Amino acid sequence: MSNGLMNRVLPAPAAFQPLKALLCTIPMLLLSAMMLSHGSFPTEPLQRIALGLTYIFCNGLFFLMLYTGKVHRYRSVFFITAAFAFIISFGANLLEVRGSMVLNEANIIDGDTPFCHLVIPMVIIPAALTKTIIFPGTLLNRFASIAGMVVLWLGASVALGRGWCSWVCFYGGLDEGFSRLCKKPVISDIDTKWTYLPWAVLLGIVLTSALTLSPTYCEWLCPFKTVTEFGAITSFKTLIQTVIFVTLFLALVVVLPIITGRRIQCGLFCPFAAFQSVTNKFNIFDIRIDREKCVDCNRCSKGCPTFSLDEASIREGKTLLSCTKCGKCVDICPRQAIRFHIKGTSVSASAESARLLFLYPAFIFATAVGGGMVYGAMVRVLKLVTTGSMF
Repeated sequence: MSNGLMNRVLPAPAAFQPLKALLCTIPMLLLSAMMLSHGSFPTEPLQRIALGLTYIFCNGLFFLMLYTGKVHRYRSVFFITAAFAFIISFGANLLEVRGSMVLNEANIIDGDTPFCHLVIPMVIIPAALTKTIIFPGTLLNRFASIAGMVVLWLGASVALGRGWCSWVCFYGGLDEGFSRLCKKPVISDIDTKWTYLPWAVLLGIVLTSALTLSPTYCEWLCPFKTVTEFGAITSFKTLIQTVIFVTLFLALVVVLPIITGRRIQCGLFCPFAAFQSVTNKFNIFDIRIDREKCVDCNRCSKGCPTFSLDEASIREGKTLLSCTKCGKCVDICPRQAIRFHIKGTSVSASAESARLLFLYPAFIFATAVGGGMVYGAMVRVLKLVTTGSMF
């Protein structure tokens, strides 16, 4: 490969003209208004301000994705913001309702625990065998009910596949945020054998959950217990569990993403991520590489946050099963050889159309989940600034 060929960097991925980008944003303007307001405009001034700011934030980023062609850049801004907003809004809600973020026995007995999508792989076998849900939540009628979260997950899985992990998951923006702190990674070479670890963890927690009829990942391995609800330290066992949660959070979500520039928790540990990868099999969208344009520079494989590209997959012109459709490889390819793609169509078909058709469902689910979190956090922050209290 000649240096001249390598140095011929093409412009950004196909961007829309301003008017076209604006026209294509109009459907999202209408849909996001309905999703963020839930069909009724708030009466309190602070809520109105928060809703307006959230509305502008979400739709402004969608417009910029279309106008600049840089999907990953603006998706990442939204995704990271939504994740940190989730911590603020979720924590504030727990403090307001319970008076504490601690999960105690009374909460468990009352089913007063929001259902988390990470639990889904663990509840399937026990539900099939015993017809019970091994999670202390409610089936209906409460915030983050079991039925509500499962329906949301099913819809997003059909529409996005493992795109859930870069567009919808309210934890994923945390390790993504920390992974962007260092411009140059301290550790760049990571053995690809580590990509099998999430599958091993998935197998382990599915089997142990079925045997013990309890969500073992939540009880022992979930790093996000550190920043959401957690069990009270009342025994040596709960002390050990807390130490594990904090250690895993600091290692997998904070430190390793910073020094590698990759999403370590999502790419190399999370069992739900492995489970969600299977949904890429039946989702109609994927990422493809035009081999006629590719110059094998490997920027995409080196830059992929979730280790979803390697030399073999590049030669085949496609990503691995673990691809989260974050769009980073599309953004950074110097030859515009990588593109969003609709299965069953030619790789050389309109990249612009495929990208737009993917972005609509992706951002609808992103706004439905992350937009609500940004709005909730915005309300809390505005209350804190104006009254001195979030409540």
